[in-house]
Amino acid sequence: MKLPHITDVFFDLDHTLWNFDKNSELTFEEIFNRNHPEIETKEFIEKYIPINQECWRLYQYDKITHEELRYNRLKNSFDAINYSISDQEIDKISDDYIQFLPDNNHLFDGTIEVLDYLKSKYNLHIITNGFAEVQFKKMNNSKITPYFLTVTNSEMAGVKKPNPIIFDYALDLAKAKKENSIMIGDSLEADVKGALDAGLDAIFFNENNTIIENHIKQINHLLELKKYL
Repeated sequence: MKLPHITDVFFDLDHTLWNFDKNSELTFEEIFNRNHPEIETKEFIEKYIPINQECWRLYQYDKITHEELRYNRLKNSFDAINYSISDQEIDKISDDYIQFLPDNNHLFDGTIEVLDYLKSKYNLHIITNGFAEVQFKKMNNSKITPYFLTVTNSEMAGVKKPNPIIFDYALDLAKAKKENSIMIGDSLEADVKGALDAGLDAIFFNENNTIIENHIKQINHLLELKKYL
């Protein structure tokens, strides 16, 4: 089960280390309490989570722009709860969301313990499709920046996971070899298949116990990485 050839470990950030859904809910709760107290945050979040995921899937394949991602995920969520809101108000909420989101710092259970465990054994890195400024704030505010030697985001690489170019960019930045590197992330498509197609090994962070093909390495909790690393 152990992978003795690995020297460099690449992590996704959102939904893998940084608890995006929990932090999003807290952020929207703050925004709605200030300006739209009639909105039930939990009802909104139930609609928002899958809509946001689909918008990100379209964004990672360049089917929508950054601006369309930010607008569509909100507009479609408000439509889903039958809440009438102007485009001007959506733009304000979108700006507030990006501003306030990094202030919430909940990490997945076991994040700090597993990073402490891995730090002395491997070179640790981040590969994220998220927006650079926001991602750096998330890492700094949650105090995980010191664990990582390099951070690659899609703005730096010019492409998004699962495009192999972003993995090559991250490997070059890290001065790491494909055969000695592994990617850990929550997206089968972007993180796991993307890494495998680029020549890296991969582990699927399967927090939701999704049924997957047997040959794919997976963990359900971050501390299970100790089985492999």
